[in-house]
Amino acid sequence: MSAPFPAAMRRLPVAHRAFHSRADRRPENSPAAVRAAIAAGYAIEIDVQLSRDGVAMVFHDEDLDRLTAATGPLAGRTAAELAAIRLTDADDGIPTLAGILGLVAGRVPLLIELKDQTLVMGPTDGRLEAAVAADLADYAGDVALMSFNPHCMAHMARLAPQVARGITTSSYDPADWAPVPAGVCDRLREIPDYDRVGASFISHQADDLARPRVAELKAAGAVILCWTIRSPEEEALARKVADNVTFETYPAAIPA
Repeated sequence: MSAPFPAAMRRLPVAHRAFHSRADRRPENSPAAVRAAIAAGYAIEIDVQLSRDGVAMVFHDEDLDRLTAATGPLAGRTAAELAAIRLTDADDGIPTLAGILGLVAGRVPLLIELKDQTLVMGPTDGRLEAAVAADLADYAGDVALMSFNPHCMAHMARLAPQVARGITTSSYDPADWAPVPAGVCDRLREIPDYDRVGASFISHQADDLARPRVAELKAAGAVILCWTIRSPEEEALARKVADNVTFETYPAAIPA
């Protein structure tokens, strides 16, 4: 059974990794970017990874190098150590999911992407999923969960069945997805796990929205989101297929 997709998240444009701008000292997935999205009235997309001690952290990359002055894998540090690492061009450390939930506090919808912990879209050990489910247990705001890895959503169907689930989807060009095996790319490209995981939406690669499988899912009632839109022109084109967009680098208009 699919948990229903939040109606407000279908209407409000979704700020990719929150409403970020490094020039304005609010880098991606930072508390400052989350506060900016709330102030603008946008829904918010964030990413979660797992710390060494099993805490869901709001951070996109597996490694710390691109977004902080630290190096090495995020999974090698405890939550306390990560909180003490300042994000580049920010006044914030790396936040926990629990901290971001407290900051959002239901004021805008929240779309949480669980990052693949296997790096090859394989079966997961369930630790990140369990940490996310625990953090969401008492959260009353609009929220939805997604992952490129369908195994993550299969765990979430068991651990948090009341929360809307989706699959982040792609054209899966193997050249862009190493070390994911080409055969796995071929399988995932056609979104075969949608019904198995009880999904109610997908978030699909914007320049691949013409894929027949996307139209098939939409006709069957799936909500179609897309990533990542970077201009009003791209948004207008995407909305010919997508119900809503995930955007960055410009202020998306909020429908009346």
